[in-house]
Amino acid sequence: MRYDSIVEGKFISRPNRFIAHVDIGGKDTVVHVKNTGRCRELLEPGNRVFLDHVPSGTRKTDYDLVGVCRKDGRLLNMDSQAPNKVVGQWLEGLGYFDEITPEYSVDDSRIDFHMMKGGEEFFMEVKGCTLIKGDIGYFPDAPTIRGVKHIHELTRLAEQGHRCYIAFVIQTEGVYEVRPNVETQPEFGEALEEAARAGVRKIDLPCIVTVDSLEVAPGITLD
Repeated sequence: MRYDSIVEGKFISRPNRFIAHVDIGGKDTVVHVKNTGRCRELLEPGNRVFLDHVPSGTRKTDYDLVGVCRKDGRLLNMDSQAPNKVVGQWLEGLGYFDEITPEYSVDDSRIDFHMMKGGEEFFMEVKGCTLIKGDIGYFPDAPTIRGVKHIHELTRLAEQGHRCYIAFVIQTEGVYEVRPNVETQPEFGEALEEAARAGVRKIDLPCIVTVDSLEVAPGITLD
């Protein structure tokens, strides 16, 4: 996945979940933040940030904040829409499935991906990981009722005999494992353990990250 027009700036402040103030060429500019998580360890004053320039007459800002360089030099993609796009490309590239359907409706939920292979159904939920401590990723960075609900849905589908996966897209380089952030939300860790007992497979997807691209690292397969 690649962005067409990346502009660099310096982070100033974030008055709410949806917008931030960024210094772009010496001008205080309001930008849209494409991640509604807390991101406190990412968005610190003075950090280099990377903005997708997407001019539109129907929006209040022409910029989407999609990447950041932490004070320790770690580059992260923090676009919450990117993981699904990246996984979609990865699944297509595997060349394994007969059909791949994103945003698949199941009862009162929508699962990120539904796949078919020789008449067998597969389900996959995708989560993006930007909370990094040392060389380990953690999810979520803020409580997510919706995320727990989706894991329960996968558990139910697995108990019905379907092959189910939860994929964590690691939106930085040099990290290969994601653990549930039980300090922030114990329920998420409990739901993940219950899902594993039911047969839901957890997949950690390390990525190649640049200021204008994100892709699953080569050689990762779906066993």
